[in-house]
Amino acid sequence: MPSSPARLEPFNFAPADSAVQALLTCCHSLRWAHRLADHRPYPDLDALLAAADEAVYDLTPADLAEALAGESLTPLPDGAYSAAHTALSAAHAAYESRFGHVFVICVDDFSPDEALDQVLAGIRSRLTHDPEEERLITSEELRRLARGRLTRLLGEPGPRPARNSPNVPD
Repeated sequence: MPSSPARLEPFNFAPADSAVQALLTCCHSLRWAHRLADHRPYPDLDALLAAADEAVYDLTPADLAEALAGESLTPLPDGAYSAAHTALSAAHAAYESRFGHVFVICVDDFSPDEALDQVLAGIRSRLTHDPEEERLITSEELRRLARGRLTRLLGEPGPRPARNSPNVPD
């Protein structure tokens, strides 16, 4: 269900620098944020999300590297046992060593209990990719993260991220 234009008014009519700063909390690429801010106003959330998707698809390798450099890892859920910390730390280190950037995966569709397993399975399977294949998958995961963050930024209903997601950018 599309959102009403009134829900987007604060974003659509904010000063450009404020809109860019807000967008950078969703995706850490200046090119992406400027592109979305420059094409305001958007008639509804669906139009904004479509523009956000297109802007991610158009990121250059340097833009993607900039966006990934801004991603950080969040802590494991409370009560996670130390073996999980060890396994996840080792998997992240192997991934970063192979591909030169942080591992990103969107776990918005999973419960916190499922998120850890999804992250570990994702890292393990993606370590087998060649760098070009992994660049495409990383770009898609970044797109999914940006969509969820943008939806939440604007206060729209949508998938909720797994709270205290295990070492996954929020």
